[in-house]
Amino acid sequence: MAMADDRNRLSARRRSGRRCWKAAAPADDGEGCTTRAAVSAPVLARLLTWLSPAFPVGGFSYSHGLEWLVEAGHIPDAPRLGDWIEDVLRHGAGRTDAIFLAEAWRAVAVADAARLKEIADVAAAFATTAERRLETLAQGAAFLTAVAAAWPHPVLGELNDASGIAYPVAVGASAAAHGLPLPAAAHAFTQAFAASLVSAGVRLIPLGQSDGLRLLARLEGVIAEVAAAAVRLRLEDAGGAAILVEIASMRHETQYTRLFRS
Repeated sequence: MAMADDRNRLSARRRSGRRCWKAAAPADDGEGCTTRAAVSAPVLARLLTWLSPAFPVGGFSYSHGLEWLVEAGHIPDAPRLGDWIEDVLRHGAGRTDAIFLAEAWRAVAVADAARLKEIADVAAAFATTAERRLETLAQGAAFLTAVAAAWPHPVLGELNDASGIAYPVAVGASAAAHGLPLPAAAHAFTQAFAASLVSAGVRLIPLGQSDGLRLLARLEGVIAEVAAAAVRLRLEDAGGAAILVEIASMRHETQYTRLFRS
């Protein structure tokens, strides 16, 4: 019975023209396409490279509004920084960006260009301030350029020709184009985002390196929870309540002394 059900699902996908990337040890992503249940060494190496602080997207130059919050006295120490990052992950860009990444991955996996454009437009619109828009679009463009140079793929060429591709959309589309599993890509991206915020806080408050490592250890469970939930959500589920992040971003635009671009 189970084998018959699998054949029926495959037949239905063929009739509808949907195409899924091949994956070993398949696990359903909720859309009938498959992802790898276990992360292989090559997949892990690729994600570590793409989402490394050394990858040329300029992530070190963005603080996501944190610089103004520190100067205003809202985040004076490591515990408060951890609270803020946790809120951003659960209620702000951490959650929404992971959703955009997952939706972009699914759109590329089934070769739905119109859906990918819709996702890209919504993701760009979610950056509600000038600096937040710069943060996500500049990193998205830099990521696509870097990946296309070393790991070319027709999908990446089409995205490079487009304008206004947000960072999570660029990562999700690239991961799907190269057959990287969605759960691992979402987790790695969310981890990298959190680590970037911790790094900014260590430099701004300032904190010691051990404080930063303790914060990363504290956030491991939250990161896993947010990423795992996001891969099951859809575009209409995107939304948040991290209002202070947007206010901080707007205030940062006129901050007198600045180290960061956002």
